[in-house]
Amino acid sequence: MILTHDEPILVTGANGFLGSRVVEALLRRGFTTVRCLVRPSGDMAALTQVIESFPRASVEVRRGNLLSRQQCREAVRGASVILHVAAGIEKTFAGCFIGSVVTTRNLLEAASLETSLKRFVNVSSLTVYANAKCRRRDEIDENGTLETAFMQRYDAYCFGKTKQDELVIEYCNSRQLPYVIVRPGPLYGPGARSAIHSRVGTGTFGIFLHIGGANRLPLCYVDNCADAVVVAGVTEGIAGEAFNVVDDNSPTSREFLRLYKQNVKRFRSVYVPYHLFYLFCCFWERYARWSRNQLPPVFNTLKCAAEWKGNPVSNRKLKALTAWTPPVSTEEGLARHFAYFRGLHA
Repeated sequence: MILTHDEPILVTGANGFLGSRVVEALLRRGFTTVRCLVRPSGDMAALTQVIESFPRASVEVRRGNLLSRQQCREAVRGASVILHVAAGIEKTFAGCFIGSVVTTRNLLEAASLETSLKRFVNVSSLTVYANAKCRRRDEIDENGTLETAFMQRYDAYCFGKTKQDELVIEYCNSRQLPYVIVRPGPLYGPGARSAIHSRVGTGTFGIFLHIGGANRLPLCYVDNCADAVVVAGVTEGIAGEAFNVVDDNSPTSREFLRLYKQNVKRFRSVYVPYHLFYLFCCFWERYARWSRNQLPPVFNTLKCAAEWKGNPVSNRKLKALTAWTPPVSTEEGLARHFAYFRGLHA
């Protein structure tokens, strides 16, 4: 381990769906000095509950904005490890760039002034990979091609996260800052924003279209992801590495939807084979170009491949270099996820 249990650790986005779990994972592993950076208007309920569960730990909650260089400077002061969980989730390209790239640049500039810093962990996403040229059975690992055709894919979040990764790699290499990048799959669990991820299908057209039922979903239970972020922050010998973070034995899209209907609520859905929906996206894409984006290219072939092609994702590198294993089984994680949303529908 690269630090002692009482050295300061900064967690950005600490009151979010993943961030509060990262704080909990740190405290469960015995780290006693945790600094939580949260948005001024953020909901504190989940984080407050975590903090109250560990009364002996020293947890500082600091409200601040990563767009402020001064507040970044104050947040990172004296930190040995920075776990950068905060993310931009705006819908526009400009918004995602500001929320993911500009904020990360400010944080890195502040971190570069700290002689105490031992590691910067950037929480990215599997969305950064481009799989349009992959066969459906090809596995995606950390050597996979990163997306560059952001506008054609019409994916602002992918743009923000890819540019964030590029910034971290370039900045940290030029300033000799030790870093690790983690790329989780779609997160699920109690508190998730959505019960059914878009990789299962889409309800845009008034009825839920279940696309590519045999696709293996690269899901990541939120507690498993939080544990992996902590492991990436404290394990020796992995500086400069990137890791995919997904559960073992994830369900297929068909299995997930069937379990949802059995355990949460039943609703009507229509199955659409992947190749048929890909053809639909081809026509939509061509019409968008012909109309000069009067009809935005919301559905296009690159997005179709990224969301519904179903390439399996490997977590072997993370396991091999850190000895990490998912603390919560996929079966248990799905049970907790469905129980939470069943309670919301009760």
